[in-house]
Parts: sequence; structure tokens; C-alpha cells
Amino acid sequence: MIRFQHIASAAAVGAIVVLVSASFAIAEQGGKYWTPAEGQPVAHKASPARHHIARRTTARQMRSALARMEDPTATKKEHHLILQVNTNDPAAMNLALNNATNVAQYYKDAGEKVKIEVVTFGPGLHMLRDDTSPVKSRIEEMALSTPEVSFKACGNTQEKMQKAENKDIPIVRQAEVVKSGVVRVMELQETGWTYVKP
Repeated sequence: MIRFQHIASAAAVGAIVVLVSASFAIAEQGGKYWTPAEGQPVAHKASPARHHIARRTTARQMRSALARMEDPTATKKEHHLILQVNTNDPAAMNLALNNATNVAQYYKDAGEKVKIEVVTFGPGLHMLRDDTSPVKSRIEEMALSTPEVSFKACGNTQEKMQKAENKDIPIVRQAEVVKSGVVRVMELQETGWTYVKP
């Protein structure tokens, strides 16, 4: 089925190229181009340089279209999104998870790849704490249904909470602890990731 789609796409691109080429050939022979001017065609003297550019552009477009058909992933960009959570607010946590789910579904429907990191620090670490997370069950579900989404917990915040509460601070098993949540956000942005704070 996929091969048939590639063949159909190639045929469609080929037909378009033939039509465009034929249009340029007719214009070249007549030395005139039609352009709309108050509903009447206007004659222009065709210049050899203009024909050369038109032919070169058409050939380049044809090669590009054929390359995309041979490798359908060639033009598909991989998208990257950081969602920051730094507040102990269940509504903000759910909003971040909603955003992650919606973005993942959007690119899945478009046939494109996406990576999403939810980075928590400060009071937002409660989102990924095994003992206090109000969204723990949603995170467990997303880990199974939406593998494009990963979770990062700030190690600095975890250490401060351990000292303040005088106990170990457990993190949900779906999350990875990073040294610094803020630094993680910075490093991802420096490599071109898009940053959003829900």
C-alpha cells in the first residue's frame, strides 16, 4: 500500500512537472507570457535569461520532489519541546500533561516525530515525587501510551527537600533525576528545543 502511494505521488509530481514545463515551452515559443491585468492578457517580450532561470528552477524543484518521494522522512523535521513545571499546583501540572499529550498527538497525526521533556524544579518537584504527586497516575499512563514524553526531576531541589524534611524524597520511576532542572532547560534550549511554561 505504501509503495502504491509512492508511485501515485511520483505520477502526480511528474504530471505537474510536465504541465509546468509545457507552459514554459509554449511561452518560450511565442515569446509572450500571460499576466492578468484588469482581465486582459498583456504581452511581454521573453528574455533568454528569464527562460534559463525558469528551466533551472523547474529542474531543481523536480529533483527535490523526487528526492522526497525516494526518502519520505527526508523533509520531516523532528520537533523538540520543553515543558517547565516549577509550582506545586495540580492545575499547572495537569495543564503541562495536557499540553504534552496534545503536542504528541498533533505530530503523530501529521506523521512527524516529536520529543517532549517535562522538567520540574522548585515546588514543581512535587509533580514527580512518589509520595506527594497529585498526577502520579496520569504520569504512569502517559509513560505507557505516550513514549515521546519524558520527565526530569531536579536533583538540587530533591536534595534541599531531603534536608528540609529530614527524609529521602522518592521520585516516580517514570522520571529521571538530573543535577539541575534549570540547567537542563538551558542546555536543551541551547540545542534548539522550544521552551514553554504552561
